[in-house]
Amino acid sequence: MANLLPFRDINIHASPSHYAFTSPSTPSAPTLVVDRPSGDLRMVDGTLPGGAKRVSSIAGILGIIKLRLDKYIIVITKAQPMGRLKGHMVYKVIATEFLPLHERALHDPDEDKYLSLLKNQLKQGPMYFSYSLDITNTFQRQCQGDPGAPLWKRADDRFFWNRFVQTDLIDFRTGGGTGPGGRPQTGQQPAVDPYILPVMFGMMRITVTKIKSTSLTFTLITRRSRHRAGTRYFSRGIDEQGHVSNYNETEQVVILNDNMGNLGGFAGGGGMQNGKIGTHDRGELQVLSFVQTRGSVPVYWAEVNDLHYVPKLQVRGVETAVEPAKKHFDEQIRLYGDNYLVNLVNQRGREDHVKKAYEQMIRTLVTSHSEATAADRFSDEKYRIIEPSRRRQEFDRLHYIYFDFHNETKGLQWHRAQRLLDQLTEGLVKGQYFRGVDMPGDSTGRLEIRNLQTSVVRTNCMDCLDRTNVVQSMLGRWMLTRQLTDLGVLQRGESASDDTTFEDVFRNVWADNADVVSKSYSGTGALKTDFTRTGNRTRAGMVQDLNNSITRYIRNNFADGPRQDSFDLFLGTYLPSTSNIGSTLLFVDRRPAFVQAIPYMLGASFFMILVAALTQRIPSSAIWPLRFFVLFWLFIGGWCLQFIVSHGMLYVNWPRLNTPPWATEGYQDAVNSVRKDKLVGPLLGRHERGVSNARLGHLEEGKKRIE
Repeated sequence: MANLLPFRDINIHASPSHYAFTSPSTPSAPTLVVDRPSGDLRMVDGTLPGGAKRVSSIAGILGIIKLRLDKYIIVITKAQPMGRLKGHMVYKVIATEFLPLHERALHDPDEDKYLSLLKNQLKQGPMYFSYSLDITNTFQRQCQGDPGAPLWKRADDRFFWNRFVQTDLIDFRTGGGTGPGGRPQTGQQPAVDPYILPVMFGMMRITVTKIKSTSLTFTLITRRSRHRAGTRYFSRGIDEQGHVSNYNETEQVVILNDNMGNLGGFAGGGGMQNGKIGTHDRGELQVLSFVQTRGSVPVYWAEVNDLHYVPKLQVRGVETAVEPAKKHFDEQIRLYGDNYLVNLVNQRGREDHVKKAYEQMIRTLVTSHSEATAADRFSDEKYRIIEPSRRRQEFDRLHYIYFDFHNETKGLQWHRAQRLLDQLTEGLVKGQYFRGVDMPGDSTGRLEIRNLQTSVVRTNCMDCLDRTNVVQSMLGRWMLTRQLTDLGVLQRGESASDDTTFEDVFRNVWADNADVVSKSYSGTGALKTDFTRTGNRTRAGMVQDLNNSITRYIRNNFADGPRQDSFDLFLGTYLPSTSNIGSTLLFVDRRPAFVQAIPYMLGASFFMILVAALTQRIPSSAIWPLRFFVLFWLFIGGWCLQFIVSHGMLYVNWPRLNTPPWATEGYQDAVNSVRKDKLVGPLLGRHERGVSNARLGHLEEGKKRIE
């Protein structure tokens, strides 16, 4: 019988001609051999190929990636257990290693930079996996999937984070790869299945706790989509395939009677079957889950960095994004059912353009609709609801709810977000939640479905971070209370938050989730998490928010370019070119030397002023030379600062691989503006080649995305 689950232990054997991977716990399994330096794959039965020495044991093969000069096998060398779900251990990737196929390391400035980007990406990214549980799918989708398929085939393609770097192994498995000597491979290779390990990027917290003396496992899982992944200002809106930026699926799970997790049993007063109270499932393992999603507003829009604290906002015409939006919502409806679209952006100022574009898109997709609004003396539009009048097509399953979050909750009046919950309650009750009961006689470990979730709340703000976190945790708390009430753990009128010990666990888990999602997208933790954790706003929390805001500004302008490149490289949205090796230095800064020198001149002026301020003047000496010295460097520093602020796009650290087209245009405009400057223009004229061609070379190359 074929192995459907990944090997839990793999040994690496290395020789000058190949790498060999074996599983000591399954000695009868064929050996996976990767030939060096070609990268050809083959399966070998029986004894290992000669000359191979055991190097080490690994937790799994993350994938294989080809850069400019060499291919590398990425292996997981260290994994940390995070806890059990239904007895299945979940691990977090702690350390990885790159195994080059060439025996002697090949060096090239771009190759070294690619490796550095990938290593930073893997070091910073929170990645999780399980050898026996498909954590890329919700419990509901797991029950509806094929338990007889290998684990990697069951994985949700959106959340199969290492899908691109597993391409060589998957192609070899399905017969689409190449064999020894580069010859086309024929036939399936099912023996490869245990070597393919799907990994999820996101957040995982498994907490064994109690509520009203009932033991349970409280789990929060957030899965980040590999499609259109990136950083805050370099990944916004939607693409032509219907993928939106910062798309995350969050599943809140409660497991009762999980004896495999060393928990006490629960034998509550009643259960629920198909939404009806009264089914008694005493002592049975039960899984309750509630799924929400978040994602950027599905229109074409961008925020253009230019070193100002608030970037320029660009929103293209809605009609250009109708087809991509149809693809996006078609997938959302197919996977989740009815979609309740909660929009939390501001209705005033720059964010209003995004709000209006979103509402215009919904009106375009829904065949016939009715609208309702509410206002008071504080807000012209507290909320707006766009509902389909009748269901004629699939897109009439979209329900739009706008909520003026900032205005309603200003002054830390978070309880007023309850008004949004009031608008969603009917849909939440109708959509319900997933409930499954363990079937001990089922060898596959599947759950017997007792209830299905038939709708989803899709929440967004501008970043889909801070405001979205508050609303999602509020909905999670409401649904948890409903679930436990239906099962008899709580009595009617009671709330999960009444148990202060559990409420503390709940708050901290959701605050951790906010931080993880925020760090992955913006580079810092979420804002206002002191309130999320404690229910109170503190001075320390305000200082932390200030620190996070400053750090976000610095990272988004000066550090997110390489971070975006690392996403594009690992996920395969950019493929390194193997032509002109050693001559096309993609990561070299070729801006005119004078433009590069201005920040150093600014730093030198600050240093000189500091020296002058700390210098002790001899009492008998004249004071005017020192004042002239300070005034001179003040003038130089002020001029440098004014130049940098006025031409900020020249100093933003842009992505070098897939540079956004608006960045190319903005950079060219900034260069043209500098060339017209009477003081600096003549100096740039001496670097005409560097301005017009070299610097823009990587920008133009970056536009050529290789899918």
